[in-house]
Amino acid sequence: MKNELFRKLPKVDILMKNNLLKDLMIQMDYNSFYEVVTLGIDYFRNKIKNGEIEKFSEDEIIKKIKILAKKNQERNLKNVINGTGVILHTNLGRAILNEKVADKLKQIVTGYSNLEFDLQTGERGSRYQLLEKLICKITGAEGAMIVNNNASAVILCLNEFAKNKKTVVSRGELVEIGGSFRIPEIMELSGTTLKEVGTTNKTNIKDYEKAIESSFVEEEKFNEIGVLLKVHTSNYKIIGFTDSVNKIEIAELGKKYNIITIDDIGSGVLIDYEKYGLTKEPTVQDSLKAGMDIVTFSGDKMLGGAQCGIIAGKKNLIERLKKNPFTRAFRVDKMSIAVMEEIFRYYLDEEKAIREIPVLKMLTEKSEKVNLRAEKLRDLLKNSGIDTRVVKTIALVGGGAMPDEKIISYGVAFKNDNNTLEEKFRECETPIIGRTKDNNFILDLKAIKEESFQYIVEEAKKIIL
Repeated sequence: MKNELFRKLPKVDILMKNNLLKDLMIQMDYNSFYEVVTLGIDYFRNKIKNGEIEKFSEDEIIKKIKILAKKNQERNLKNVINGTGVILHTNLGRAILNEKVADKLKQIVTGYSNLEFDLQTGERGSRYQLLEKLICKITGAEGAMIVNNNASAVILCLNEFAKNKKTVVSRGELVEIGGSFRIPEIMELSGTTLKEVGTTNKTNIKDYEKAIESSFVEEEKFNEIGVLLKVHTSNYKIIGFTDSVNKIEIAELGKKYNIITIDDIGSGVLIDYEKYGLTKEPTVQDSLKAGMDIVTFSGDKMLGGAQCGIIAGKKNLIERLKKNPFTRAFRVDKMSIAVMEEIFRYYLDEEKAIREIPVLKMLTEKSEKVNLRAEKLRDLLKNSGIDTRVVKTIALVGGGAMPDEKIISYGVAFKNDNNTLEEKFRECETPIIGRTKDNNFILDLKAIKEESFQYIVEEAKKIIL
């Protein structure tokens, strides 16, 4: 029986000439077309080998080939619908952009730009100057530059200011920043030596001062300390019997001993979230006003822009960083610069920033509005014959920011007895990502736009009905 089925399988070269596959032959290059036809035949060959089928038709093979061809032509990086309730979902690309920023980006990437061309002099310019004045205007810094992420920003600063020297950090701030990358490893890579002070839960200013005094080489009139580094523990909290040194104290200590002070605040926060009912997060402006020489932060987290690292601070120190060899390796591209210019321009007007930057809009959105969206989606699903219910949920900021912030949100819950809905929704052409809880598949509406509702309904009909 198996041998008979094997003999029935068509040859690759003959099947490639089948009129039903003519469109595929035109759309695809020869090698890709050959590959999907071969895979289609192999699919049935394996079914026969494993005794899973007793008959098949050539039309069934052609249908399978078309499915494989469609999958072959799909892009690896694709849009997804975020129904997880995590706003800055690292695995889903963190901050999203509005269409106005996307339109500006399109203009830049489809044409030439003055990336490193001075339009006034007609000579070579610097990409760092394109954003510097704007960042300084918003943050109050004397100078600023942008690199490809915040880890790079920290490495660059430590390499320039503390290479072959020591960097003082509180033990309570030796964080892991994600992807198993840890502050001590970042420091080692930059060429500085870690000098831990204090304990996990308590560090005071005397710990810093003691470390500085013990590192002074009297005979050479030289201090081995290059940087006093403060790291914002944005992705966890220590509570109870704790104490830490504030930025003003560190800044004053740095001035006293002529040591550079750096504040790595992680997420780039430029507004006071406390007045919007959220947890107080340190802002870039707060750090600079406290007297810190340098502040580093990310562009794609709470700032709401592209993946990049931003360094703001004293003008003379920023100029030194621009000349460091690491700057070439860490430099940011025209796309990120284009995005960040638009994002920073929004911050010139806080109300506009809240309205136009999606991350800020979601963070400050009232839960009542999310509830209305959830009810609307539920009703659309009900009209299509799919029963769901609106459930109260807890949305998270994500991206390693505000770890204990619980944002009231709402979602729609699908009955999920066999626990397969999560996988089926994930397999949609535009994957719909949710979460399963208590035998329910839940789509949290916090990060879902109304424009996606009709697509969700159509895909749900295919999966459930």
